Amino acid sequence: MDEEVFDAIIVGGGLAGCTAAYVLAKAGCEVVVIERGPFSGSKNMTGGRLYGHSLEKVIPGFAETAPVERVITKERLSFLTETEGTTVDYTNPALSDPTCASYAVLRAPFDQWLAEQAEGEGAMFVNEIRVDDLIVEDGRVRGVRAGDDDMYARVTILADGAVSLLGQKLGMVPKLDPHKYAVAAKETIQLDEKTVSDRFGVVPGEGCAWLFVGDPTHGHIGGGFLYTNKDSVSLGVVTTIGDIDYSDISVPAMLKRLEAHPVVAPLIAGGDMREYTGRMVIEGGLAGVPELVRDGVLIAGDAGALGLNTGYCVRGMDFAIESGRLAAETVLAAKEKDDYSAASLATYTARLDDSFIMKDLKHYAKFPAFMEETRRMFTDYGPMLNEIMGGLFTVDGSAPVPLTKKAMGAVKKVGLMNIAKDARKGMKAL
Repeated sequence: MDEEVFDAIIVGGGLAGCTAAYVLAKAGCEVVVIERGPFSGSKNMTGGRLYGHSLEKVIPGFAETAPVERVITKERLSFLTETEGTTVDYTNPALSDPTCASYAVLRAPFDQWLAEQAEGEGAMFVNEIRVDDLIVEDGRVRGVRAGDDDMYARVTILADGAVSLLGQKLGMVPKLDPHKYAVAAKETIQLDEKTVSDRFGVVPGEGCAWLFVGDPTHGHIGGGFLYTNKDSVSLGVVTTIGDIDYSDISVPAMLKRLEAHPVVAPLIAGGDMREYTGRMVIEGGLAGVPELVRDGVLIAGDAGALGLNTGYCVRGMDFAIESGRLAAETVLAAKEKDDYSAASLATYTARLDDSFIMKDLKHYAKFPAFMEETRRMFTDYGPMLNEIMGGLFTVDGSAPVPLTKKAMGAVKKVGLMNIAKDARKGMKAL
């Protein structure tokens, strides 16, 4: 019987699951990864942004061989009205330094590459299998049940995505809270490599990350995003589930609205849509993190709500990779003691507390509530900024108006006290 028991079963072949598998297999553990899709990354077809620091700890110099699209050296943030846009642009080639580099990636090839690295170390991947339930004996998770098959392991790592149904079955992950999750609609638009570089003002190999606030979500919490790939762009919108109930526009319609915006339309002109998908996104911050450890089981990545959205910075991939690594290190320590109890596995939470994951989540703990409470950020500030900019740059031969008077007219529509209060709350939240 003992030889039929794996050291670890990992449910989910995303970044958290593949990283955990790589670390465990490299240490000589018998590991199996069960992935519901036909291959790792199959459910994340479109692109995103990977901050590379966490994977550098696992596979130093990974970007030399991994299928990364472009290293991000240009950051842009646009506040949009229906017809206007005010954009903040930050460019720095130093952002390509491996210590702080981030990359545009297409998840399907990238996740497959990471799975291959884990397989190369001896991890076994079983694809197109859905885990229906967990095997629980005497209060301890002993493995998984997939159809008529039972698979046993000394420890099970749940890395089954933003809505962890298995975590919910155990009572570790609460039922979906619409204020702690968002829905994203994403697409990949094909362009040639030179066109991408020219339109975004970057050299080959370097790219741009662009966030949009205001009009794309029709004033609701969320925004749009664009990442430049080698010969395509990843474009999408995201808004909280809590806002969808009273929204007068659907999420796919928000994406169409973003596509047609005067700021965005020229960037994707002539492109062909290659992929389209929708997915759940964790938005709860620290308040959304569930119970992560019980006897024989750990939760990692999006399943544990380990991600961060600060508006100008959206992170999930580096959190997933780091949590996968820390989960694996916890299992290795438990194996040395042959103790897979909750008390033994609790070092996972200690490892998380010592990592950037919990430090960042604690630092930005107030930000999700700030976004919920400060809807002017999505409704009023875009029009205010664009009115100021319009007054500054419009020349029509009329009598000049002092700049301060132009600006104050727009500011008064929002209210000086409102701006001051929002700025104060924002500084505290960040």
